[in-house]
Amino acid sequence: MNQQQPNTLPPNYFDDVYRASEDPWAFTSSPYEREKYAATLAALPRPHYARAFEIGCSIGVLTAQLANRCGHLLSVDVSEAALAQARQRCAALPQVELRKLQVPSEFPTGQFDLIMVSEVGYYWSPADLARAADQMLAALPPTGQLLLVHWTPVVPDYPQTGDEVHDFFLQKTQPGGALRHLHGHRADKYRLDLFEKA
Repeated sequence: MNQQQPNTLPPNYFDDVYRASEDPWAFTSSPYEREKYAATLAALPRPHYARAFEIGCSIGVLTAQLANRCGHLLSVDVSEAALAQARQRCAALPQVELRKLQVPSEFPTGQFDLIMVSEVGYYWSPADLARAADQMLAALPPTGQLLLVHWTPVVPDYPQTGDEVHDFFLQKTQPGGALRHLHGHRADKYRLDLFEKA
């Protein structure tokens, strides 16, 4: 009998979190988040991405900063409460499209020059992470970029750790793999890895 796999956290988990607090992870006020966002944007080597896809935009703090580098930015989240705040924050940014979407059971059509997965991969079960990775790889053209940024300490609620998510993608950079690893950065409590489709 095999071990039961942890399940992906459901949308109502996040609805409850946002009901309890408008900014549960202090995205707007935390010096840690501010530094991490600066490092995230600094890791992107291109000044401009024609089409970008942000998975798990939450209340849109990083979305608003990333938008300046994008011709069109599709940002999605599973929580309507989070998206309502993101819509207000990005109201003056016509290049931003916000949508309620649950990856990997839903995934947008088309190709993206950049896919951003910031603080969301550890909410997926290993099976859903693998499914999402296949979808992302299919949506990236050759030399399209994938940026991962995740908190690394263990959170008992989460199916995976940030390290497990990043290590899963690093396996795809072995000879003959689908990805090239362009840049890696490990801070005190998060890590960042930039990949390019081979």
